[in-house]
Amino acid sequence: MPYIPAEQRKTCDELIDELAGQIVRLAQESGSDGAFAGLLNYACTRLALQVVRRRFGKMRYWLIAILSGLFKNIGDEFYRRLAAPYEDRQLAKSGDVDLYAEYLAEIEKPG
Repeated sequence: MPYIPAEQRKTCDELIDELAGQIVRLAQESGSDGAFAGLLNYACTRLALQVVRRRFGKMRYWLIAILSGLFKNIGDEFYRRLAAPYEDRQLAKSGDVDLYAEYLAEIEKPG
């Protein structure tokens, strides 16, 4: 979770909510359920690149490293906070792949 002051969140949230509305509208107009993914990817990518351009000008290796890490952390946190609990619920509902249990049993055996 990015820890930023509440006032900064409020300012960002208003703009993000407007952008989200536009992305949803464009995705609905496309007629494809998955269209939001390309639009969201484009918006996030362009936002990150625009911030770098306005704040630093040229791209530098350290900025690439920061942005790569930032996008990875966003994905990791999303997976940890939402996807993993969802998958755990579905696993309990539908059952697991049997070979996972076999491999886990082998790993847990001493020596």
